[in-house]
Amino acid sequence: MEFLLHNTASGERDPIQASDGKTVRFYCCGPTVYGPAHIGNFRTFLIQDLFRRVCEASGLKTTHVRNVTDVDDKTIRESMAQGMALREFTASWQEKFEKDCAELNLLAPHHSPSAVDHIDEQIRLIEQLMEKGHAYQGNDGSVYFRVSSFDRYGELAHIRRDAQKENADGRINSDDEYSKDDVADFALWKSRKEEDGANYWESPWGDGRPGWHIECSAMSMRYLGPSIDVHGGGVDLTFPHHENEIAQSEAATGERFVRHWFHSAHLMVEGRKMSKSLGNLYTLADLKEKGYQPEEVRWALLSGHYRKTLNFTFDSLKAAQKALGRIGDLVEKLDLQAEDIDDLAPDQLEGDFRSAWESLLTDLNVPQALGFLMKEISRGEKSAGSLSKDEAVRWFASCRALLNTIGVNLEAWLSRRVSEEDTAASAPEEISKMAEARWAAKKEKDFAEADRLRNEISEAGWLVKDTPDGFELTPVS
Repeated sequence: MEFLLHNTASGERDPIQASDGKTVRFYCCGPTVYGPAHIGNFRTFLIQDLFRRVCEASGLKTTHVRNVTDVDDKTIRESMAQGMALREFTASWQEKFEKDCAELNLLAPHHSPSAVDHIDEQIRLIEQLMEKGHAYQGNDGSVYFRVSSFDRYGELAHIRRDAQKENADGRINSDDEYSKDDVADFALWKSRKEEDGANYWESPWGDGRPGWHIECSAMSMRYLGPSIDVHGGGVDLTFPHHENEIAQSEAATGERFVRHWFHSAHLMVEGRKMSKSLGNLYTLADLKEKGYQPEEVRWALLSGHYRKTLNFTFDSLKAAQKALGRIGDLVEKLDLQAEDIDDLAPDQLEGDFRSAWESLLTDLNVPQALGFLMKEISRGEKSAGSLSKDEAVRWFASCRALLNTIGVNLEAWLSRRVSEEDTAASAPEEISKMAEARWAAKKEKDFAEADRLRNEISEAGWLVKDTPDGFELTPVS
């Protein structure tokens, strides 16, 4: 089967292909590193990771580029507020982001370029646009792209030319707080401002810094060439960011910038928009503190179709936990040693496992794939006692192959579960009794008593962590 994926530009499911016949070259808009990434950010990155895994499992080689935005209004503002150099500030948040990526089992991109490290490429691209008459310098020294010079502007987002000044939904290129000839024009180079402090670079147009949009075009061209196969990002980037990328890239090179546009929908939490005021901008650390494992978070964030808004709930996390628990129980019942079982390729899968794989090849239909997987889990539970050793091995290898394609590391989850069970079992009896008394006090809403017991347990050298179903005890290291 071909790998078919919805193309925002065509509105159709188009096959994923390597235009050079060798490697699918794809670019993903990465994080802006000024704070911790939340689950809304990670939903997009997980979907992009799933796309790559399905590509590679289907036999397609990939070159994956995901940039790091380490210079913009937010990174400059926050670094200066904390009295830190921009490099030092963004490096610390990038390190945190990459650690979370590793825990969520995201494949590392082949290239992860920094905007600051590619200032020269951005200046050269702006120079090309100036030479071809697509850009101009405003009276404040900033350089802008002249949207009226590019006839195809608005095609990706399906915005009519006569509606561009209002940008259809009321948005304009409002990230540019500088003078320009037309409200639809956008900044390529922003002249130095006093509030930017020492965060500026020399250019032919004076000291300043690049605009956000030019960064992605320059870095994509640097690592993938002027024309690429796939470009991914959240649906909120379709306009104006991706529209601007197309305009500046194609105006500079005269070549088609992207063949296949791939956008993922928004995330809501318990039926509400994420916001600081609602306290639901959950990070991976927040969810781990509540007792959920990274594999369960990944399962829950991928459980809805990528083109539909996902309502992330704690019930969905519990469902992921329960599904993995059923698999773990079944593996124990089958008495298998996972490390001794060879991997299977997706094209070797059979039955509902095969149907699940075909669902992934059809516009990354994860909900349908997980439905087929759960049918196989139910079948395995019913027939576990009658399966031969070879049949049991085949079942486990098939299950692991599918989960690996989705990116859920079953063995890491199983290993962590065993470790937690061993740790809990090793807690002294008096510590376990105090933890049980604390849990009972908490259920009775006697929080003062619960806090007192937590402190006693901590003083005795143990940490108690709440989980969805109770608590865990771990020794202080």
